[in-house]
Amino acid sequence: MEGKPIRLLLCDFDGTLVDTRQANALAYIQTLREVGIEISVESYLARYFGMRCNEFMTTMGITDPMERERLRLRKIELYPSYFDTLRLNEPLWNFAQSVRRQGGKMWIVSTGSRANIDNVINYLGLTDGIDGILSGLEIERPKPAPDCFLEVMRREGCTPSECLIFEDSPVGLAAAAASGAPYFKVNFEQIEE
Repeated sequence: MEGKPIRLLLCDFDGTLVDTRQANALAYIQTLREVGIEISVESYLARYFGMRCNEFMTTMGITDPMERERLRLRKIELYPSYFDTLRLNEPLWNFAQSVRRQGGKMWIVSTGSRANIDNVINYLGLTDGIDGILSGLEIERPKPAPDCFLEVMRREGCTPSECLIFEDSPVGLAAAAASGAPYFKVNFEQIEE
């Protein structure tokens, strides 16, 4: 007996569909430097990449909610100035477009800021190749809870067996596993330039 066809691809954004590590790190470093906090690219990437902004700011010692919000907006403002470091995951993008040509859909499911995601999508010219975006603030329980993936499945009327999830981070992979859908781990270091 043949299984159900794949109808829906769910792709994490930062570090999965697009390598945004350098751009995120540099924007955060500049933002924090403006308030007297120094952090290296290596430290940010090793410890904090993929963390929600408020959580990251709190770990950096910024506990005032108004100041965290001001710095979050400043980071969003600075982010595009580092877009020359972005790298699209071409094999995943091409696969997603092939699935879409066969009637499937592709959603971005990310804990990232919607403004940041939209800026990168527009910069890379990807708008017409994406069917939907579910970003961090739209879901109460972030990854590793599976809620974000389950919500998109609900919206599209798909079962987990009709989906494929692409993720890169431990929390994202835990959320993918908990959703019941098959998933793949993406490692940008193994993608040929």
